[in-house]
Amino acid sequence: MIEKTESYITESVKAGGAGRALRDAHAKGYGLIRGQVEILNGIPPEYAQGIYATPGTHDALIRFSNGSPHAGADARLGSATGLALKIFGIPGPTLLEDEPDTGTFDYTNINGPVFFCNTVEHYLFIQELFLNAPAYFSQGRTGAHRFFADFVTGKGTLDQDNWAWDEFLAFLRLSRIPPANVLLSTYWTMGAVRHGDYIAKVRIAPDPRSAAAVVRRTIDPASAAEVFRPALEAELQERPYTFDIQVQLCTDLERMPVEDTTMEWPEQLSPYVTVATLHLPQQDISGPENLEKMDALSFTPWRVTAEHTPLGSIMRARKEVYRHSSILRHTLNQQPRTEPHGADEVFGPAHHDDASANADHSPGSTPSPA
Repeated sequence: MIEKTESYITESVKAGGAGRALRDAHAKGYGLIRGQVEILNGIPPEYAQGIYATPGTHDALIRFSNGSPHAGADARLGSATGLALKIFGIPGPTLLEDEPDTGTFDYTNINGPVFFCNTVEHYLFIQELFLNAPAYFSQGRTGAHRFFADFVTGKGTLDQDNWAWDEFLAFLRLSRIPPANVLLSTYWTMGAVRHGDYIAKVRIAPDPRSAAAVVRRTIDPASAAEVFRPALEAELQERPYTFDIQVQLCTDLERMPVEDTTMEWPEQLSPYVTVATLHLPQQDISGPENLEKMDALSFTPWRVTAEHTPLGSIMRARKEVYRHSSILRHTLNQQPRTEPHGADEVFGPAHHDDASANADHSPGSTPSPA
């Protein structure tokens, strides 16, 4: 996986069309946003775990992106979008041995509750398909059929009894997500994570009152080369915005498995409970310098404390793949690879008078612990 990832990133300098090395996923960013994470008081004990055991407010940065490994016009990239969150001022060592004392905590979430790959072996051929997707789909219907057949059969390497149907169906589900303003999407960890003494998934969901205020709700990628970033820019120039950070505890390992990431965990078994709010103040993210600052940052699901360890084989594989990807990309782009200590270090001092007002949130109902 590392070898294929590094090969793609190296080739992307010339082939990617952006004049720089691209990420091998979420290559196109839509904006870097300053925010604050407010960890709530009065959370039920099984949810008040790890970083969520201590109420308080932390500076944060948010990168919105497209999920594709390619850059270019939005219409060519699909509507899978990501929200990467970096929280500052978190005590304790991270799980990254080469940078344990950064004081930062990352989420890399996507606007779908499932993932399209369950094993590292399958990821090898699925990754190759995604990196070569433009060559398939440029051939129209015939190319699309060949892409689907190669996906299900592992490019002819899988026995019929082991064809990747679950993963293919998860991919189809994600590919059918309608395009939406990135402020209106919900973003999941997809894979499971440790949550103190429990197993959980974490999602970042629009606060209903903030979502109701969004004006640019309909996104038509065919209407212009750039549609997601202009809509995000305009909304944040006009008003603040709030997301809820929510935790779903695993209460049944059969119906809420760790290793099968194509299965959505039923909310009837365990509802999502709000543990923190993510406030985005009103701000101006226009201009090329915003994209430059965003491009220089690194996000990984392993920049977390041990109480929030990513779980499952796919999540474990991401640790070294993300690290090698980040190191190579920064080297090729001649960017220093340093972790900031706060949002001010990236943007300069903030004007805090326009920060969004804190809203009251009840923690919600409490499922039984796993």
